[in-house]
Amino acid sequence: MQNKIENLLKKVGQFKPATINEVEEFRIKLLGKKGELTALFEEFKSLSGEQKREIGKAINELKNKTLAKINELKESLDSLSDATEMGIDMSRPASERHIGSRHPISLVKNQIVNIFSRLGFTTADGPEIEDDWHVFSALNFPPEHPARDMQDTFFVEKDPDILLRTHTSSIQVRVMQNQRPPIRVVCPGRVFRNEAISYRAHCIFHQVEGLYIDEGVSFADLKQTILYFAKEMFGEDATIRMRPSYFPFTEPSAEVDVSCNLCGGKGCNVCKGTGWLEIMGCGMVDPNVLEACGIDSHKYSGFAFGMGVERIAMLKYGVKDLRLYFENDIRFLQQFEAIY
Repeated sequence: MQNKIENLLKKVGQFKPATINEVEEFRIKLLGKKGELTALFEEFKSLSGEQKREIGKAINELKNKTLAKINELKESLDSLSDATEMGIDMSRPASERHIGSRHPISLVKNQIVNIFSRLGFTTADGPEIEDDWHVFSALNFPPEHPARDMQDTFFVEKDPDILLRTHTSSIQVRVMQNQRPPIRVVCPGRVFRNEAISYRAHCIFHQVEGLYIDEGVSFADLKQTILYFAKEMFGEDATIRMRPSYFPFTEPSAEVDVSCNLCGGKGCNVCKGTGWLEIMGCGMVDPNVLEACGIDSHKYSGFAFGMGVERIAMLKYGVKDLRLYFENDIRFLQQFEAIY
């Protein structure tokens, strides 16, 4: 009898039907009133007491495996039948699933942060909705400065002035308020300005600003830091030039250009024939800013810089329309799937 049970177990394991009707015929053959498993139960009744314990256990195991196999086959063949009725070819290879990719702005922002982290800069964060003091007053903006005007700033409420931050310099102010020098941070984040949207401007964009404050910090330190960044971001052949400029919170101030990586400095449409591309503003932190944040300007000095992530991404990837970053066109975003 043990041999019969083993043969039936083997038959159940090897059974591979093509249709639901074959499954039903198999069920009747084994479990029907005149089925092979039913016959075993009849034969089981004539066994002695000790044999019944061992054989009974084996028969129950056979019955359970048979029922499980039949139910499994029915479910799979029912699904196949439904798919066939719906016109689905179940033998067709599955389509590739796209799980998405990092956004180019995130890729560039992370690369910028990683470059400065190798120089010892840590990352700081702050709120997007700020007050006037953190965005303007602490940064040496005079009351009549045009950046305070409604044309440039999105104000949430007046008296007191609450607004969407126009730069991530507000994070630097919070760091200087709560941390004593030496300070070495980068501040990535989203900022807002009331500007007309075009291929080169948007009312929302992203910045990474940096701040270094310690004893004896000089403009030479600033220049070497920016040169290191340019070579890491745009290649070892990249060079920079610094042009005098003006910002309320730095003195002296400069605009930084990098040699055009698209034409090798020879001049093209992107760099407007100059061979240079503007990438950031920078300068030595104004002593008024240090004092406003409770830092002794006679003991400490520092530099700050700030760049637009979209601008860097446009230069790095050759994107000529800034609006593409905000439209979520899958055809555009899929081009960055292989970049990590």
